Parts: sequence; structure tokens; C-alpha cells
Amino acid sequence: MSDENKKPEEQPAEAAPEAAPEAEAAQADASQESAVDPIEVLKAENSELKDRALRTMAEMENLRRRTEKEIKDARAYAISGFARDMLTVSDNLRRALDALPEDDRKNADAGIASLIEGVEMIERDLLNQLEKNGVKKLEPEGQKFDPNFHQAMFEVPNTEVPNNTVVQVMQAGYVIGERVLRPAMVGVSKGGPKEAAPPQAEPGETVDKSA
Repeated sequence: MSDENKKPEEQPAEAAPEAAPEAEAAQADASQESAVDPIEVLKAENSELKDRALRTMAEMENLRRRTEKEIKDARAYAISGFARDMLTVSDNLRRALDALPEDDRKNADAGIASLIEGVEMIERDLLNQLEKNGVKKLEPEGQKFDPNFHQAMFEVPNTEVPNNTVVQVMQAGYVIGERVLRPAMVGVSKGGPKEAAPPQAEPGETVDKSA
């Protein structure tokens, strides 16, 4: 048989090209998007916006409260330095009055008596004006010593009152608002009975601390 009559060898059929990975991913995304409920998307966005609004409102409220407190403190404590200086004037007036013996006061002539009365009036008016501006005098005598408001200068042996009771005031203390303007200089008791311990609960019982 001649070469011309030979049939050409059959070639194997070419396989169909596989789909590109990018096309598959695009199809998957499209199917997922079609499966998302638009109502749920809107609900999620609405919830996020509501959360942001609530946070913003809370921050604004905190800012408002801080600002109000700063303004209030500025008004209440702006005169602290001036008030402290005025206390020195009050102390000097009191020292001048205390330096005069009681007998001399009683036997003073009309001129000296008027002078003494005028100094006392000035002292009272000064303290009254300070009190109108939030400055109050501490009255610690007989109270338990408090390092936040009192400054202990010495101890006094005293068996009749509990330990650390203020028994003498050397220099008056003052507060302005809720702050100490000047601590009271005091003498405290020593050697007296100790404070009673808080009641102990029996086994199985509890102590009522609400009183």
C-alpha cells in the first residue's frame, strides 16, 4: 500500500480548558451576595449607628458634668489664697484681745473699753464675711483626732477621755467648701481608755453594719 493511501494517525481529543480560579471566586461571591438579606444588613447598620449615638451622648454628658464641677470648684475655691491671708489678720486680732488681762478689761476706762469692743466687732465681722464666702471654722475640741483636719502639736495625759481626743486648740482651723483651708493645731489626750472594739459576730451569726 502506498504512502498516499495511509490514513493519518488519529490525534487524541484536546481536553476542555478548566475554569480559571478567578472566575470561580467571582461566581462564589455573587452567590453569597445574592444570599444576604438586605433587611439584615440594614438592621446591622442601624444597630451600629445607634451604638455610636449612645456613646457620643454619654461622652457629652460626662463632659458637661466635668465642666460644671470645674466651674463650681473655681467659684468655691478661687478666694482660697485671699481667705488664708485674712485668717492671719483674724489671728492677730485675737492675739491682741487675748493679751489683755481680764482684770484690765473689767477696770478699763470708757475709751479703752470702746477700743476693745471695736476690735472684737472687727474680728466678728471679718469671720462673718469669710463664712459668707464658704469659709467655716472648725470646732474640734472634744472630737476624735482627725489628721485630715487637725495637726497634733502635743499630747496631754488624761485618763478621763479616750486616747487621741482633742482636748485643747492652740490655733483655730478652717475649711473652705470641702477642702481644708488651714488645719487646727491641737493637743490630744493620752493615757485614757481605748475605743470600744466593734462587736464580733458569734459563729453562725452576722453583725448588722447598716446602723
